Amino acid sequence: MRDKTTANVLCFLAGLGIGGVIGMLAAPRSGTATRQILTVKATEAQGFLAGSSRDYFDRGRELYDRGRQLAEEAAMLFDEGRRLMEQADANGNSA
Repeated sequence: MRDKTTANVLCFLAGLGIGGVIGMLAAPRSGTATRQILTVKATEAQGFLAGSSRDYFDRGRELYDRGRQLAEEAAMLFDEGRRLMEQADANGNSA
């Protein structure tokens, strides 16, 4: 899943770069006007990427916390199972 996300981000960035080059080659405006437009678009893209990366980071943190919680629950269940086995041994029962 991470490879797919990385590929999507790389494709987006490649498309952004290719679109920028084509836009500059086919631009009907002067150099100054084109640079201003590109600056605005780059700022918008930067905001989008910052928001997306923040979302991915937050989601990763949630998954990490959930995995940690599950590991703690599994450890508690393991300890409880071991305690029950020891109790059964002490009582002379076999599992």
